[in-house]
Amino acid sequence: MVTPRGFDGDRLRSWARRAASELEHRRVEINELNVFPVPDADTGSNMAHTMHAAVEATEQFGADATAAEVAEALAQGAVRGARGNSGVVLSQVMRGLAQSMTEETSGGVIVADALAAAVRFADRAIAEPVEGTVITVLRAAAVAAEEAAAGTTANTLSGVAAAATGAAQQALANTPSQLEALRQAGVVDAGATGLVILLEALVAEVADGAAQHAPGASEPGEGAPRSTGSSAHSHGAAGNLEVMFYFRGEVGALGRLEDALGELGDSLVVARAGEDEGTVHIHTERAGEVIEQAFGAGKVSDLRLEILPAEPVTHAPKRVIIAVTPPGSLTELYGQAGAVTIAPGPDVVADILAAIRRSRAQEVILLPNGLLDSRNLVAVERATRAFEQTITLLATVRLVSGIAALTVHDANQPLATAAFTMSEAAGEMRTAVAHRAEKAGLIQGGPVGKGDIIVTAHGETVLIADTPAEALEGACRRLLDHGGEQVTVLYDPTYLHADELDALAVRFAETLGVEAVAYPADDLGAVAEIGVE
Repeated sequence: MVTPRGFDGDRLRSWARRAASELEHRRVEINELNVFPVPDADTGSNMAHTMHAAVEATEQFGADATAAEVAEALAQGAVRGARGNSGVVLSQVMRGLAQSMTEETSGGVIVADALAAAVRFADRAIAEPVEGTVITVLRAAAVAAEEAAAGTTANTLSGVAAAATGAAQQALANTPSQLEALRQAGVVDAGATGLVILLEALVAEVADGAAQHAPGASEPGEGAPRSTGSSAHSHGAAGNLEVMFYFRGEVGALGRLEDALGELGDSLVVARAGEDEGTVHIHTERAGEVIEQAFGAGKVSDLRLEILPAEPVTHAPKRVIIAVTPPGSLTELYGQAGAVTIAPGPDVVADILAAIRRSRAQEVILLPNGLLDSRNLVAVERATRAFEQTITLLATVRLVSGIAALTVHDANQPLATAAFTMSEAAGEMRTAVAHRAEKAGLIQGGPVGKGDIIVTAHGETVLIADTPAEALEGACRRLLDHGGEQVTVLYDPTYLHADELDALAVRFAETLGVEAVAYPADDLGAVAEIGVE
């Protein structure tokens, strides 16, 4: 049963069976999404096999088994039975669950601790993590679970599970904006889809109801990319082999083997069952050397080799646009306009450089959108001096001016001409930003009360209003005093509603002959950004 403290052993095993059944049921669907790291169309099969192996390992126990015993068996079974890159990562989620399933941990904290541990294990297991894959979605789920568990309103087992699942579903929908291979194929990440299915099964098990499907993975037309069918895959033999085996060695042997294998291939994942044993997965053209290294380092079992299909021939784009945007709807908006998006954060410079390298484009246009400070900009500029690609940085000071620049980009124009046109559009846009006052006080524009809306433009306060709607209309009219044909608004749905924006657009069209367009923007960090051009 599900107790106030969490799962007992029987219900934990019931969840695992439910997850395995759902993965098997949707195996073909997930296989069709599989385009990264190689389009071998087996991610669904690998995840289903791994989860079935985990469940099978629990059959040794009776109905009186503890949750800790079942969780440990799930972890060991998943690690030993892991198939493929995705199965190896799934096994680390099971390890996280086993580590968190203690008598001292209860309620929603179990889910939060399990996901946090899974992130640590997966980060350690994957030699070269790539954003836009299962690790990205796992991290989003872990962050949401931690926040929910630390709160006071949704810190129950069901509340934390729901929070983690919702965050994972959103992160899954965003994967095409983070990974070029997914965007070109029109699909979400296959392994991440499998992870979302696991979490949905958890929510269903807690509620003892039917699982809700991952957005975009099984419901056409819900906004997330779908598989493009067989055209997303290529078939035929290649020099690359997938090599997998279970390894057990002396103290430090597994770590030394991992270091040695890093030079022999890619997609290296080491799923540890302990410090010195676990399943090793690698894609390599030097399978003989891999096997020789493994047998020389310790005991090898369950050795499997599989020919990987030839990768589709792809041509690097001549030019890409990289934009710094908050995660969520703005990432989707910029992605739909053709930009590769990078989320701001402590690793933003490294993420930008990696995206530039990964794009293999001859020309790169970077839109900082006011989200890079001077140190970040200098770091990017210095680092890219060594790149063979041509990097052009545009002075987009706000997200809304980045939209203006993107709108006028012409890929058929030479880089200098395109960049000049984009810079001109961004520079000529008059912008303002509305913030909510967190406390009462005296500012440049006068006294403000807590909750008042402050509108600033060019560093100066131009308006203080009582409501977001009043502030928005006032700001638009101030900017239009100097002329303009179109108003673009990015707004936080927490403060403004679509019907208010629709009404404003009608008034502007009727009274001023001006077109107004608005886009919802969660994680905007402001009530609204306004641009007039």
